[in-house]
Amino acid sequence: MRHPGPRRRAVLAAAGASAAALGLGGALGSRGASGSPGVPAPAAPSPAVARTGPGPGPSAAPPRGGTTLTSVSVPDGDGPYRRLTDGAPWRPVVRTELARAGSARIRRRTPLAGFVQFTDLHLVDVQHPLRYEFLRTQTQSAWRPQEALSTAGAVALVERVNALPGGPVTGMPLSFVITTGDNTDNNAQAELEWFLTAMSGGRITPDTGAPGTYEGVQNSGLRTYWQPDSALRDTDKARGFPRIEGFLQAALRSVTSPGLALPWYATVGNHDALPGGCFAASGGPHGFLADFAVGDRKLMELPDADGARMWRAVRKGLDPKGADFAELLRTQRRRMRTVTPDPARAPVTAEAYLRALRNPRWRGSGPLGHGYTERQLETGELYYAFRVADGVMGYSLDTTRRDGHYAGRISQRQLRWLERQLERHRDAYALVFSHHTSTTTPEGGDQLLDLLKRTPHAVAWINGHSHRNRITPHGTLWEVSTASHIDFPQLARVIELVDNRDGTLSLLTTLIEASAPARVERSDVSQTGLASLYRELAANAPGRRMDLAGEAGDRNAELVLRKP
Repeated sequence: MRHPGPRRRAVLAAAGASAAALGLGGALGSRGASGSPGVPAPAAPSPAVARTGPGPGPSAAPPRGGTTLTSVSVPDGDGPYRRLTDGAPWRPVVRTELARAGSARIRRRTPLAGFVQFTDLHLVDVQHPLRYEFLRTQTQSAWRPQEALSTAGAVALVERVNALPGGPVTGMPLSFVITTGDNTDNNAQAELEWFLTAMSGGRITPDTGAPGTYEGVQNSGLRTYWQPDSALRDTDKARGFPRIEGFLQAALRSVTSPGLALPWYATVGNHDALPGGCFAASGGPHGFLADFAVGDRKLMELPDADGARMWRAVRKGLDPKGADFAELLRTQRRRMRTVTPDPARAPVTAEAYLRALRNPRWRGSGPLGHGYTERQLETGELYYAFRVADGVMGYSLDTTRRDGHYAGRISQRQLRWLERQLERHRDAYALVFSHHTSTTTPEGGDQLLDLLKRTPHAVAWINGHSHRNRITPHGTLWEVSTASHIDFPQLARVIELVDNRDGTLSLLTTLIEASAPARVERSDVSQTGLASLYRELAANAPGRRMDLAGEAGDRNAELVLRKP
């Protein structure tokens, strides 16, 4: 146990200074240029990635290297804990539920747009006091053995995208990357800085509290969690998890991101907006949960009966403002570990989130604001439109509930805005991006789907949240849901939109893994080695869902649909 630090209220008072240091309250940049008010134009791709022309002709070999069209990391051998190896590729599937696939389409098609989707990166401050790892006995998602390596994994994904020479099916230049939410895990200032640095470039030290000193569940001596540096026979080691001396020190060391060579856009998710991904910021920046987040106590274990009650409340949305959670923390103080307070763990408000994205410090390859303009700062709206390419528009939505709950919601005001935007740009194909899916947005999701189905030029609704690959036809458009980058198989998706010049369009979706190899020596605690271990630990996480990769038609697919 470490000695108590400054009083929590004093630390909260310092949070404003920390926010300023992170740029969360920094100066605003200029308005994005656009042909339409409030619609930022796409930034030019980096010269290292940009290519001219519509892409190679039908005789050119597409650049498939580095994608799951060439190989996929798979478990190898027997036993409860398995190393990974390079497995067989996932072959593409042509899906024709919405339109026939013409035999001449491949040689006639014209590329329209190509981009990459990241989703559910969940960059995690594993020492954060508000984490509820103590629910691990109730749900696998409460704590994962790979979480301490999330920044190394995210940087390896950035490196993978930078190495792609073009669209893996057509070879067309890729124009941008868009995240579809849950970029962070605990709605914390430190995590937001790590995410912005990973995307825009720089050095990340994934450590809060006492510098260089880990103060979390993985050196607590509790058998519930994998204790990597210890000889303790914890429950994960009983399942074959290794002892890796020096793991925690390596996990806290700095990693360096080159930043994306492509422009990138951001979409907000429930973990970006809400403490725990489900609790309203009750009481504002000086409420109990905000106070506890920067304080000197952390709860790591809880009786099963209490845990079951809390998990039921979270799962069913019975405690949206976190009042019961706050009361539980008040009553469990004697079970808590003393940790070092840190103002960088303070929650991020919507205004602070917008100001951080607008800060020139994290412009990277652009655009300034990463989709968010001064209009969003004036209105507080976390949704926007942007030009994807000639004749293609993108719409990034906000489906989070500020009043609490992890399920999605889209307001009537936002639906009316989107309807106006779709009408204004009725001559451009529409790609809609959100965090939540159609089945996880109980308020407004059906209305959004109805709006898109009666919009002839709506092509796709692209999202995440479920941590699972799933592609669903909806009469006139496709819904593309992509797996997370925290749970195995840890994927992102390249999407290419083409005109088949036969009365149909195709969305070509190709999944990619991070650049780290499937297997390295356990002694390799380099940045690359940790990124490989991140994937391996995820593949062995006890209780992990085995269906997250989806079926073949949810992975590498050609999605054919009729042109309006």
